[in-house]
Amino acid sequence: MYKLSGVTKDYQKGRQSVAALRGVDVVIEDRDWLAIQGPTGHGKSTLLQILGGLDRPTSGIVDFDGQDLAQMRETQLTGVRAASIGFVFQTFNLIPTLSAQENVETALVPLGIHGADRKARAVKALEDMGLGDRARHLPSELSGGQQQRVALARALVKEPKVLLADEPTGNLDEDTRDEILTLLEKFWGEYNLTLVVVTHDSAVARRAQRIGVMRNGRLTFKQSANRAKGPGSAVPAPPS
Repeated sequence: MYKLSGVTKDYQKGRQSVAALRGVDVVIEDRDWLAIQGPTGHGKSTLLQILGGLDRPTSGIVDFDGQDLAQMRETQLTGVRAASIGFVFQTFNLIPTLSAQENVETALVPLGIHGADRKARAVKALEDMGLGDRARHLPSELSGGQQQRVALARALVKEPKVLLADEPTGNLDEDTRDEILTLLEKFWGEYNLTLVVVTHDSAVARRAQRIGVMRNGRLTFKQSANRAKGPGSAVPAPPS
């Protein structure tokens, strides 16, 4: 699935260069569930954006199924994101003027899925999230947990290979957090997803097979109690 080798990311802040990633090496196998923790500002979200092709590294290789995302033309990268990668964010990122169903349908537009087929897939995705009766509601008419379920339906409706989630439960209370975690775990198994979750919440991280820790732009690993439950494992890349 993923093999990152020597990945760095530098940002310019005024006249200074700030290193967000400092030589990240990691292999993430198909169907892994990797949680990434660490202090704020130490590179977690930057790493997730690079895995999703939303940002490019300053140097290094980001191999995704044999293709280096770092070297792709923007049109190719857009195609990979549209077909293979689902995203879920803390702030839901729903379009406020569209209904829940229409928000889910937006994920299918770049894939050329039209008309009744697109509508039917969106409706089914919402039903799978327990939101079949909320399809026509606007985001403002939904609770935070319901909005996150719509966001999850939007991410999964295209049946991606990988789901990247950035603090997906950060705005939710504990009960709703647990409901979203149960859904993530359910669809991770049913869709054979590769799942990477950035989180500050140890209760979220403990559900993963493997826990990575970002500190000062470097990624290390600690053992998860759930490692044995899945078919794969996330491991550091071997030295080259």
